[in-house]
Amino acid sequence: MPTRAFSIEDGNIGTANLLSSRAETYKDIDLTFAKKASGDVFKKEHAAAVKQAVKNLLLTNFSEKPFQPRFGGNLNSFLFALNTDVDDDDLREQIIQAIEIFEPRIQVLNIDTNLRDDSHEIKVTVTFKMINTSETISTQVNLTRLR
Repeated sequence: MPTRAFSIEDGNIGTANLLSSRAETYKDIDLTFAKKASGDVFKKEHAAAVKQAVKNLLLTNFSEKPFQPRFGGNLNSFLFALNTDVDDDDLREQIIQAIEIFEPRIQVLNIDTNLRDDSHEIKVTVTFKMINTSETISTQVNLTRLR
């Protein structure tokens, strides 16, 4: 029966390793660019940063971000589509796909859409759970077409 040779660096391989998790904090610049008294801009942290990122993702149109032509939720395309072409299921699917690809920090729980053909308006409410804290958050995105 062959014997296994382990190096000294392996240590005591008979004991289990201790695994620890690290708490990740998410930080981002506040996109309102409001200034503090010191002249610095405010930061968004934790859930507020992720909420802002989701809103940014959904409001970004395809080909708007250089070198990433499929980045974004492309919700503006639904505003300018013919009334017969717009479908709630297509809208939900596009939002879920964008979030799954570009926002790995969250898991989508629910998407509520409200399409109003008469006023050319889309209201989307995304409810999601943050992966690292299991906190449930909801954010709303409103789009209105100007004539």
